[in-house]
Amino acid sequence: MFSVIPGFRLSLGITLTYLGFIVLLPIAALLLQASDVGLVRYWAIITSPRTLAAFQITIGAAAAATLFNAVYGLMLAWVLVRYEFPGRRLLDTLVDIPFA
Repeated sequence: MFSVIPGFRLSLGITLTYLGFIVLLPIAALLLQASDVGLVRYWAIITSPRTLAAFQITIGAAAAATLFNAVYGLMLAWVLVRYEFPGRRLLDTLVDIPFA
């Protein structure tokens, strides 16, 4: 069978194996550990004050980071689109690096 991309099946196999070991295996272990705890005990753990405080800190930090990034990202995008200045292309490239 002819493939447009040589080595596609091999690279797909390596990628899926890597995904399985790095992502799916820890999730499966977590679910296996959680299945040993009964539903009542699980609910008690989830609603404990320590867990609720951790949820509150996590959600608060995520909300603050989202707001910060939205405001400054919008300002940076505005500047990059509207104005010409030395280093503009470099700054635009640096903004795009996390998406690569």
